[in-house]
Amino acid sequence: MRLLYICLGYGLAPFLLAASLWRGLRDRSYWQALPERFGFGAAVAAGGLWVHAVSVGEVQAAASLVQALRRRYPELPLTLTTSTPTGRGRATRLFGDEVGVRYLPYDLPGPVRRFLDRVRPRVAIVLETELWPNLFRACERRGVPLVLASARVSERSVRRYRRLGGLVRETLAGRVIVAAQSTADAERFASLGADAARVHVTGNLKFDFELPPETEARGRELRVALGAARPVWVAGSTHEGEEEQVLDAHQRLLPSHPDALLVLVPRHPPRFESVAALLRRRGVAFVTRSSGAAVTTATRVLLVDALGELVNFYAAADVAFVGGSLVPVGGHNLLEPAALARPVVTGPHTASAAPVARLLIEAGAAEVVADGAALAAAVGRLLGDREAALAAGRAGLAAVRDNRGTLARFLALLESLLGARAAT
Repeated sequence: MRLLYICLGYGLAPFLLAASLWRGLRDRSYWQALPERFGFGAAVAAGGLWVHAVSVGEVQAAASLVQALRRRYPELPLTLTTSTPTGRGRATRLFGDEVGVRYLPYDLPGPVRRFLDRVRPRVAIVLETELWPNLFRACERRGVPLVLASARVSERSVRRYRRLGGLVRETLAGRVIVAAQSTADAERFASLGADAARVHVTGNLKFDFELPPETEARGRELRVALGAARPVWVAGSTHEGEEEQVLDAHQRLLPSHPDALLVLVPRHPPRFESVAALLRRRGVAFVTRSSGAAVTTATRVLLVDALGELVNFYAAADVAFVGGSLVPVGGHNLLEPAALARPVVTGPHTASAAPVARLLIEAGAAEVVADGAALAAAVGRLLGDREAALAAGRAGLAAVRDNRGTLARFLALLESLLGARAAT
């Protein structure tokens, strides 16, 4: 099975490279640091820490962990890998020069060997569920402990992994340590072949994220600029096929909330212009964030065509809709608006954050809608009932606070691998 996996990997590698080159025609970030995909890149001092976070959401979830590791082990170099240009860009903005940011190589023996020769980690930390057989095997051979942090696996994924026979069992065996989100996740990892003695339940690191200290203040400033008295709702991290539904919802809102403002934040920068074109075709009065134009009473939509501002707009809004959920993407970060005590609305497609979505829904902090009409109804109710909106926001904030503590438990687990911390 492993030989077949390697052969398939080498067969697919040219197509993966071609896809990156093709996508780079629209987004040049896909052309940056391509050699890193094959394990090349600058060498770092041996014996450091390596954290892998596949994309933007995981990078954001890793922020508190990375900061804690920098405080505890300042003498150890820290490398963070990601698999997407947006994840790489977010990591660079978050950590600057304090952390070496690069792409994870393709899971092929050659690229993996070159990568480990250059990074030479003392311990590897992989967030959530990224199972790479060649990478894990190479870490095992080199004696590098590998920890799956905030690890989760669904019953559906278990069934899919079992079709791969012994490949997954071999991948999880040896020195792999599983720090699972829940008891159910821990049991599923053990059923796939992880050593039960190395499986621990530590919780979900995403709850331990820290909002930038200036977020609330920036939110208040933005709210003044948007219109302190008018209803404001945010549609964050939206995808193709979703903006149309959001705009339909906003149009339905206007008869009952004629001065309502929609802050529309598409997920991917290459789509900013296509979303602007959609607004123009629909004849919507809008301004873009990048233009610097003022939001006036005639403005119906503010298109945020800039990176890194979504959380500040959540802080400025009355209601937050989190995208990637009205289309089958899997949903995005529900915790940011919840931590800001904002009522949350989401579509039904939340597989990427299922435990978080379930928790917020059960707490009364989030509402699930099926389409643009239902979205309009939910947002309209929350804009029209301030007490209900405040109650939902308080419930979300309480849920976030009640589920913190994973970071401390995970760091305690790491200490058995890294020894007594060098700094507190």
